[in-house]
Formats: sequence, structure tokens, C-alpha cells
Amino acid sequence: MAIRAIVFDIGGVLEYTAPLKWPTKWEKQLQLKSGELGERIRDAVLRGSIGEISEQYFYQTLADRLGLDDAQLEAITEDIWTEYLGTFNVELADYFHSLRSRFKTAIISNSFVGARERESAHYHLDEITDLIIYSHEVGISKPEPRIFQMTWEHLGVQPSEMIFLDDVDKMVTAASLLGIHAIQFKNNAQAIAAIEACIHAQE
Repeated sequence: MAIRAIVFDIGGVLEYTAPLKWPTKWEKQLQLKSGELGERIRDAVLRGSIGEISEQYFYQTLADRLGLDDAQLEAITEDIWTEYLGTFNVELADYFHSLRSRFKTAIISNSFVGARERESAHYHLDEITDLIIYSHEVGISKPEPRIFQMTWEHLGVQPSEMIFLDDVDKMVTAASLLGIHAIQFKNNAQAIAAIEACIHAQE
């Protein structure tokens, strides 16, 4: 069955992201034990990733649980979003955008409240694809099957007509089990070659 849709992940694919440094930085500044910051806000982070809380509620939780004044809250917020957004993978984004003339395209992202506004402002992701499904907006995150099903239904295709690119092995495995042509991202050249090979193999 011919490929009709191409779907990409964001973090680690369209955005280069490094291991988070802000928790360690702020544990030192606030004189917390290693791992303590994460423990204090873990539930809020999880709830924010599936849209159970607002962005403002998360910031208030940060301030309350970490004892932050206004200046500290502004600074930690800046650190969080700077690392979240990473560095734009321009080459891959241009390739992804070019596919839009031939295929339906979408993005599936395990995200956080506020991500759409910032990623649109910084990288204009909303302009390079037909659809973006953020976990914080739909209340479901990868690798849950329903988020993949939601994507192919929105695009009007079958899973066997869809290619999905992600850098995380368990996401690729989950998509493959649903009949999607799933490819694990290693680098731009490898990913583009694999996508093109899959397209041609299904023609």
C-alpha cells in the first residue's frame, strides 16, 4: 500500500535537545539534594505533559514547592524553556516541509503546556506541517496507541500508509506494532535515506 502520510517527532528529531541541565543548576542554587528538585515537582510535570494543569498553575507550583521569589521564578522558567526548545534541526525541517507537497504530514509530540506557542514563535512548526498533535492538548502521550490512532484518523489514512520518525526506541516499537512504517532517527542522512527507501518500496 502506497505511503500517503509522513509523521515526525519533535524533541531529538526536529529539535536537537541535550540532557537537562537546569535541575542540577537549580538544586545547587537552592541548596537541594541531588534529585530533590525533580521529586518535588514530578507530579506537576506529569500533569503538565497531558494538559491536566495550566502553564500558570505549573509556575505557581514551582514557586510554592521550591520557595522561589519572582526573580528566581522568571530565571528558572527561562532555563526550562531554553533547554526544552533546544536547537532547530533546519536541514531535517526543510526536508519535512518539502514532503508536504506530496504527502499528508503531521507531528506527534510528547509535550508540555505552553509548547505550541513557543515552538510556533521560535521555529514556526505550524507552518511546515498539516497537523501537530501535542500530548498536553489531547491528554495522551506516546507510546500509547490512541495517540497514533488519533493521528492517522485526522489525516484520513491507514496505519500501513504512514511513516513515523522518532528518536526513541520504545516509540518506534509502539508505532510498528500498530502497522505503521516506523523509523528510528539516528542522524539526518540516515533518516532521510530510510524515509525515501520506504516511500519507494511501497510504490
